[in-house]
Amino acid sequence: MKSPVYNFAAGPAMLPPPVMQQIQNDLLDFQGMGVSVIEISHRSPEFEALLAETDSLIRQIAQLPDTHEVLYIHGGAQMLFSAIPLNLMGLGPKGKAQYVETGNFAKIAAKEAAKFGEIEVVATGAANNFASIPSLSQEMFDPQASYVHVTGNNTLFGTQYQEFPDTGDVPLVADLTSEIFSRPLDYSKFGAVYAGAQKNLGPSGLALLLIQKDLLGHAPKNCPKLLDFQVSADNHSMANTINTFAVYAMNLVLKWILDQGGVDALEVQNRKKANRLYQVLDDSAFYQSVATPESRSMMNVCFNLSDPDLLKTFLSSALEQGLYALKGHRSVGGARASIYNAMPMAGVEALAQFMIQFEQKNG
Repeated sequence: MKSPVYNFAAGPAMLPPPVMQQIQNDLLDFQGMGVSVIEISHRSPEFEALLAETDSLIRQIAQLPDTHEVLYIHGGAQMLFSAIPLNLMGLGPKGKAQYVETGNFAKIAAKEAAKFGEIEVVATGAANNFASIPSLSQEMFDPQASYVHVTGNNTLFGTQYQEFPDTGDVPLVADLTSEIFSRPLDYSKFGAVYAGAQKNLGPSGLALLLIQKDLLGHAPKNCPKLLDFQVSADNHSMANTINTFAVYAMNLVLKWILDQGGVDALEVQNRKKANRLYQVLDDSAFYQSVATPESRSMMNVCFNLSDPDLLKTFLSSALEQGLYALKGHRSVGGARASIYNAMPMAGVEALAQFMIQFEQKNG
């Protein structure tokens, strides 16, 4: 039997094996229709039922209140870097939004938002190269701001908010792309959260947006139709042809989440996985964790080797052992183990044992 390959890619990331198997089984014949899910009309009763079921699964998993709308947005999370300010910048009297910069994608989101209004970077982790989440307090936020934007988990540097800030009456908007449904959150405290699908929800190209209904309808008249959240809400996210395959795959992932016991059970497993790898890092002088202990991510464990010249050998040796895609982001280097919901504990243990043995051989 072929040895398993564990995929530590940051995204597009691994999907749960049962989901991949179901996709394979259904690809040529969806629900006995004799045609594939990627061939049927998004207006067909079969797909509309699938979309409605997906809405219901999301609400169940997130315990999402009726105050929030479920929307599916084309283009992934980076499309929402534009759509969020387009739709929400007009909420406050100043046309100003506040951003917290905790890494690369937080910086990109702020830069994109600046095209549509005034942006204030209220806090940044740049001083220590984004190794920790900056301290935040309600007094830092302008009560007249349109919204406050944070990035929940930062894939390049392996940091994560342990608690989200209290922004008072100003809507809190969070990019949860790399941590959505990995731990319980009170979504009623957010004006909006969004997540590209390619890490914990399914294939790339689609984003999930959970947004307070009273934040809809504030886009300017020149807002492109497909970026107007009100248009999406009025058309059940089908103002044009939705990514039917991505919705179908997300539906299967959501059912898998429930089969695992929901986000409460997944959080227990995710903490166990992350703690195992951080234990290896903390017990070693050969490896160095990028993130400070109080800001460490459960989803992306980023680390460096004490001898950078050994990195290439580390990565090639890991690949020979079936440990795939451990190279850090091209802009920061080092190594990165992305251990999203679908990564089993067996994969994490295989990586931990490899790291220990590699140190023994090369340290």
